Formats: sequence, structure tokens, C-alpha cells
Amino acid sequence: MNKDILICGVGGQGTVLASRIIAAAAMAEGSTVHSAETIGMAQRGGPVTSHVRIGDEAYSPLIPNKKADLIIGFEPSEVVRNINYLSRDGIAVVNTSPVKPVTESLLKSGYDGTEMVSYLKENVNCIFVDGNTECEKLGSVKFLNILLLGVAAGSGKLGIKKETILEEIKKRVKEKFVDANTKAFLTGYEIGDAKEKR
Repeated sequence: MNKDILICGVGGQGTVLASRIIAAAAMAEGSTVHSAETIGMAQRGGPVTSHVRIGDEAYSPLIPNKKADLIIGFEPSEVVRNINYLSRDGIAVVNTSPVKPVTESLLKSGYDGTEMVSYLKENVNCIFVDGNTECEKLGSVKFLNILLLGVAAGSGKLGIKKETILEEIKKRVKEKFVDANTKAFLTGYEIGDAKEKR
């Protein structure tokens, strides 16, 4: 399998953990993997972008422009900011719930993510997920990364078996949170599977 996956969000959303689970799961299935993160002021809600390149056709860890098969976006404006990476036939899994930047409290720009989502609807093949609503059902917004990972897997666009990812979640999440993260992944998987069958 050859696949280029870009995960983007802001600091604290768990983009790096999601990318490491994807990379480890792909390696467990016998694929060659290159990965890298670009992090800007992540601890203060700055942008975080992870590149995961699976297969023998990748010779560097960074995805070239217009080559990503899949973007998993934890924040709508970050998906727009990184959309130049998506290939013509690519797809984005997008959380429609925005994370307001610190500057919003000072500038009062009114950012609520709707303009970004509208732009994506008009220009990109997307699977949209209301992350806040789904995470409320799960009990915490901290499960967003695993939820969206589940959506990507359930849609068939990730190309990695459900069971392999669940094994990596068990290995990489603290034991007391394994059950909750497993539930988040399976919830996302059902969402992705349902959207793919439409």
C-alpha cells in the first residue's frame, strides 16, 4: 500500500498521537513508513501538522504539495491552511467544531469556523464530523483525535485494518484510558462506515 496522510490541528488536540498510531499500525501490517511533525507554538494552541507516508514510493517524510491522499483535520481553519497538500482525488475528514485562537478574545473577529467549512464544502471532497457533539457523548473532547481516526478508518480511506489500529491504541494509550479510547475509535468507525455507504 502506498498512501500519504496529513493530520492537522492545534496544540493539545492529539495530532501527534494519532499520527504515531497510524504509523505504528501501518508498520505492523508490513508497510514501510516515514513520518514527521511540524509544530508551531503547539502548547499555546498553535498549529500542529503531522505527515505520515506509507509505502515504498516515499523517499522523504514530508508530503509534497498536491500528493496527500487523506487529510485528517481536527480544526477547520487548519484544514484550509493545509489544503494545498491534498491531491485532486484526495479526501479530508474534517471536524467542523472550531478551536478559537487566543487572539479571538482580543480582536473579536467572530471566528466560528463556518466560513472555513463552507469553503471546504464547495471545493474539497470531505467527510464532516461535528466533533464537539460526538465527544460530548463520549464524555470528553480529549477523544477527538481517536474519534476522527476511527472515521478515517471506517470510511475505508485510511487503508489500515480496524483490528490493527485497536491493537496500537492499546499499546500507546495509558491503560486506564484504553476502554474509553476504544469506544471513541469504534464510534468514529461507525460514522465513517455509514458515510461511505451513502
